[in-house]
Amino acid sequence: MRKTFKYRLYPTKSQIKTFNGIFESTRFVYNETLALRKNAWETEQKSISLYETSNKLVQWKNEKTELKDVQSQVLQNAQLRVDLAFKAFFRRLKNKENPGYPRFKGKGRYSSITYPQSGFRIHPDQTVYLSKVGRVPVILHRQIYGSIKTCTIKRTQTNKWYIFFSCEVDKPEPLPKTGKIVGIDLGLITYIQCSDKSTIDKPRFFKEEQNNIARAQRKFSKFPEKIWSKEKQKAKLVIARVHERIKNKREDFCHKTSNDLIKKYDLIIHEALDVKSMLEQKKWSKSISDASWGTLIDFLTYKAENAGKRTRSIDPRGTSQRCSQCGFVVKKDIYERIHDCPHCGFKTSRDHNSSLEILRLGMQPFEADQKIAT
Repeated sequence: MRKTFKYRLYPTKSQIKTFNGIFESTRFVYNETLALRKNAWETEQKSISLYETSNKLVQWKNEKTELKDVQSQVLQNAQLRVDLAFKAFFRRLKNKENPGYPRFKGKGRYSSITYPQSGFRIHPDQTVYLSKVGRVPVILHRQIYGSIKTCTIKRTQTNKWYIFFSCEVDKPEPLPKTGKIVGIDLGLITYIQCSDKSTIDKPRFFKEEQNNIARAQRKFSKFPEKIWSKEKQKAKLVIARVHERIKNKREDFCHKTSNDLIKKYDLIIHEALDVKSMLEQKKWSKSISDASWGTLIDFLTYKAENAGKRTRSIDPRGTSQRCSQCGFVVKKDIYERIHDCPHCGFKTSRDHNSSLEILRLGMQPFEADQKIAT
């Protein structure tokens, strides 16, 4: 399996200038590759492969000498990103989705580069050597294990720098088995309702920072629209920092919550939520976005795999309406928080009934396998 290790970089001013130059050169290659493929299709109905675009790189280096200051594999990775963007575009078209066509990157919009195989080396003195840049200070707060496959440098909107090592790990890190199985219901009032009646309250990170965002945006809106002064750039940076703080709080909460669940249970059954479609409901979109259900489920999935445990997703349709004890459909409005089954008399909270129903549906395949075995 693949595991990514993220660390904070602290480049010097001269190294930041070098990085920015590399980003702009890589952006140029990305845009030229995209233009080449786009024009070939529009004029000749010809599809250009990744190999053919790679051959163009030598010509571009001769025309634009700044490209020679960038490690060759970093530029090749930019072309690979274009190729992956087109593959994703055509895959979504095939699935009858509504994908956006790959877009050109504006100035300052290309914020990461990748060393796919070589050009980087970790030193024991808390520095990492990067080709064409030099040795950059890094905070290695935890040990890297596995075989390092790629190294990615990223600049955030708040001008912070991070390095990511994608490693191939042979063996997972199993946690002790507890023998416990749980169904979890994700909600906007109670964040997680477990089938064993334990609950996790919903944090409201966006609501806590809403006044700070409004204040920063009011200040930013007072500047002229098309004139970018230093003060306007500072005002925009304040907005980005508030949003970054919210994002960090959400991710930290999801990491801690997923860790607690993985340590406590061997099998976690959850709903297969289509968060993207749910966000189209304007009335609830802000609360759903703040809940970060998708992030939590992603964290649960990869952490369970690494810990030797399992997760399972089930179809969420009807889980809040069906009685978990008898299967009778008890129609409830979204504001009704109590489940009271007139058929079998089972009464509990709406969320707890949903978590029990999720558990029941998730256990059906196991029960069917046991019947076949016997």
